[in-house]
Amino acid sequence: MAQTSEKTLFGHPRPLFTLFFTEMWERFSFYGMRALLVLYMAQYLFLEADQGKNVWGYGALKSGIEYFFGPQSPQALSSHIYGYYMGLVYFTPFFGGMIADRYWGKRRAVYVGGILMAIGHFLMAIESMFFLALLFIIAGNGFFKPNISTQVGELYAPEDKRRDGAFTIFYMGINLGAFFSPLVCGTLGQKVGWHWGFGAAGIGMLAGLLIYHFGGKHLPSSEHKVSIKEVEAQAHKPLTKSEWTRTWALTFMCAITIFFWGVYEQQGNTLQLWADQSTDWNFFGWEMPSTWYQSFNPFIIFLFAPILDRVWMWQARRGKENTTAMKMAIGCFMGTAALGLMFFAAKSVGPGKGTALWLLGSTFMLTIGELYLSPIGLSLVTKVSPKKIVSMMMGVWFLASFFGNTVSGWIGSMYDKMPKEQFFLLLAALGLIPGVLFFLSNKVLTKSLNSADEKKSGSAGSTLGSHAEATV
Repeated sequence: MAQTSEKTLFGHPRPLFTLFFTEMWERFSFYGMRALLVLYMAQYLFLEADQGKNVWGYGALKSGIEYFFGPQSPQALSSHIYGYYMGLVYFTPFFGGMIADRYWGKRRAVYVGGILMAIGHFLMAIESMFFLALLFIIAGNGFFKPNISTQVGELYAPEDKRRDGAFTIFYMGINLGAFFSPLVCGTLGQKVGWHWGFGAAGIGMLAGLLIYHFGGKHLPSSEHKVSIKEVEAQAHKPLTKSEWTRTWALTFMCAITIFFWGVYEQQGNTLQLWADQSTDWNFFGWEMPSTWYQSFNPFIIFLFAPILDRVWMWQARRGKENTTAMKMAIGCFMGTAALGLMFFAAKSVGPGKGTALWLLGSTFMLTIGELYLSPIGLSLVTKVSPKKIVSMMMGVWFLASFFGNTVSGWIGSMYDKMPKEQFFLLLAALGLIPGVLFFLSNKVLTKSLNSADEKKSGSAGSTLGSHAEATV
């Protein structure tokens, strides 16, 4: 049974807003660091390292990458490391979710993850510990990310029509932090000093932990009443046939999104380099920091997430809402259009600097694509996953991002090696692949995700509520 609160705020349980602000500050720290990461490596840290600066592990890591991919420029090396870092950030939640499901519980996992990430952000101020700092953030995110998201789902019964809206609100919390972080951390990093920006990210993580701690009394308390032995016993019960069907369908859908994330994550990699090197940010004599570009994505989400939520509710009332697979297909097609626009931008701008409208237009389309895919996917995982492995399945969702980000780093290393228009055309083609796969498998996926053993036995109950069935 979902854990609900009798007291509501704006029609939703109050604990939703504790999770909202916790995630907001955690994402402030994460995206604040991400806004600076590629620029920090390519324009400072690795240039100095090549001149003999002592960054622990640099020589071994560079040698390993060059063994497989040949000699690497600072930009190419930065892209590889960015991809591996972002990939591992989404790889560890699989194990963090599994540990929370079987041993620790979600609350304890969130605390451990938040503390590890705070340590990592503050270690970024010590150049020699750069890679150790990344490892702390990677490990911490593995515990934090899947378990904060699944706590949102626990606030609602499966048939509760507010579920998708709750995840949209939660997603806006993510993007509220992502909006302010480039403005604060990016400005400090580019205008004052790199380590000031990274330090601000660490403070944001501590703020998120404090909110989670003091708001904990409002959160679901069921896991405090369940022993580790009971959790393990539940976890080892075999899945039913319908649960296996839904699990494999979810896994397939997660795998398809790998291509989308490979394109989407260029925002913090090569598109940030385009913003810094090929975009004119001069406004009436004032040069805007290029990292501010990364605030445009969450800004669009603020504007359009509520609008899309209303559109989907309007369609659902009339029985015309797209299935989840079709929504995700639309999202992938929007990603293709976004990078297609950058193809024309590269042909138009050439080696000089062009208007910011190219990049902002592309980011707008990529963001709409994200809204059709990411929050819908988060809601889907908590809605149809077997309850005993819901955190692990959330980890599978993030595992797809691991592969996507790893691919994005490898592709991004080609940014300086091939004409820019060809590079963006390659990205557009990659974005098209998952859209076609979602479109072709729509009927099969919808049938599989709506399967339930109770239907076979004639029971009136269903694993999915009516609203879940309408939107899957």
